Amino acid sequence: MSEAIDPINVIYKLKKTMQSQLDALVQTLANGGIDNMNEYIYIIGKIHAIDLMNQELSNLLEPKEPNNDDDKVTRIRK
Repeated sequence: MSEAIDPINVIYKLKKTMQSQLDALVQTLANGGIDNMNEYIYIIGKIHAIDLMNQELSNLLEPKEPNNDDDKVTRIRK
């Protein structure tokens, strides 16, 4: 157990687990497995939270901002 865990693998496993949970919740909605409005609101909240976390993990894996582009920027003032 002394080997290091790769954080990227952890993120991918989390994303896979969250996607299966999301699919199960969406399937519950699609099949009409909701008894009342409170349960509906709860499930919609869980779907929203999982979606937000999934997006944040995706952002961590694929940064949108350029990395250190100082050599490509033209300085106007010194």
